[in-house]
Parts: sequence; C-alpha cells; structure tokens
Amino acid sequence: MLWHYWEEEETCLIKQIDLRKIQNVDIQQLKPSRVGRISDPYIIKHMIVKTLKTTATLLSFLIMTSCGESAGDFTSKELSLIHSTDSIMRVLTIDNPADSFVLRDVSTNLSAEALLSEDFAKLSDLMTATVTHPSQDGVGIAGPQVGLNRRVVAVQRFDKEGEPFEVYPNISIVWTSDSLAYGPEGCLSVPGRRGEVLRSQEIVIEYDKISESVETVRDTISGFTAVIFQHEIDHLDGVLYIDRL
Repeated sequence: MLWHYWEEEETCLIKQIDLRKIQNVDIQQLKPSRVGRISDPYIIKHMIVKTLKTTATLLSFLIMTSCGESAGDFTSKELSLIHSTDSIMRVLTIDNPADSFVLRDVSTNLSAEALLSEDFAKLSDLMTATVTHPSQDGVGIAGPQVGLNRRVVAVQRFDKEGEPFEVYPNISIVWTSDSLAYGPEGCLSVPGRRGEVLRSQEIVIEYDKISESVETVRDTISGFTAVIFQHEIDHLDGVLYIDRL
C-alpha cells in the first residue's frame, strides 16, 4: 500500500493509505530514488509517518467542512458514539487493525461551544467511568482510546487530595524539564505489554478550563502524575509508549 500511494499519488484516496501497517514498513524496500540523499532508515520512516498523518488530518478536516460541519464541533459520528452507551465505552487496542488507524491518527481541538455542551459533559463522564471500571482499572485515558480523535484526556491526579480523576480538553504540553527518569509504563490500548520509558519529571500543561465559559489556563505538574499526562497526551499525537522504548 505504501508504494501504491507514492506511485499513484495523483489519484490515490485516503482509503488506499494503509496507516495501520506503516509502523511495520520494511525500510530497506524503499527505492533510493524516492528518498534522495537521505540514507538513515529511521529518519525516512519518521518522515513518511509524519507526512501520512498530516495528510490524513487534512483530509479529515476537508471532509468535515465539505459536509457543512465545523472542525471544532462534534461530528454526527462522534455524537452517535457518545450517546450509544450510558455505562462505559469500548477501549480500542492495537490488536485490532481498524482501531490502530484511530490510535495512530492526530487529534484535534474542540470548539468552546462543543465544550459547553451536554455532549461533552457526557463524554467526560463516560471516559472517567471507562478508565475506572474494574475491567480497565487505569490511571488515565485519552480520546483516541475510546474512538474519538479529539484532544481530551482523563487523568488521575495523584498529586491532589483524594486522588481524583479530572478531564482536560484541548490539552497540550508547553514545557518539559530537563530532569528525566525511566519508569514502568503500560497501556490499556497495548494489552499484555509493559516497558521502561524515559519521561520528564516536571511539565507545564495548557488546556481549556470549563465553568460558565471556557478559559485557557496552564498548570505545572510533577512526579508520577506528570508521567501520566505525558503518556496520555502522546496518544493525542498518535504516539504510543511502545514507540519510545
């Protein structure tokens, strides 16, 4: 599929780009004439993955706008997913090829109108219920893991009294410390595996705080909770912890 995309670029459709297999591409099969003077296979792979992710995100945006939907609002498909259950949501895993496509896509922000809606309130409750359910028993979950490529995460705040779960929409990391440490990580979307990942020990996050209105704020997080945030925010960029091993 990869070479089908390169060789018939002018006529290919997004369904012809098999992003689910891109992580397993045999770099040695790439044609030298296609990559010019770049010889490092890992750089080539990174460039291809980044290009395809950007293309998929752009096409998603064009599809939404062409259908009359605002890119910042919930799509009809997303609303259907949110309102399809009153208990917990299915957690996507890399064992399922269709799930992998969602997990590897780049997530987008939600509009202020969407964040103030009952739909987002229900999504927040569902994500929290899902990650805390005995079948999962996690410490964090991200939008793509429940089928929505939106920049929203639910994280257990071990640094707060009562260790509550809190939901953070339109979140990003704006600063990371130079103090790094390895620590064990697992993932609800990567069942049966664990690994040691190098993470910053302190970060600054930026997200939209919801009250009667929406306000963009920043917060400084450290320790284990900072690791959870980094893990979950990685999901929003199509990155899994196994990519960092």
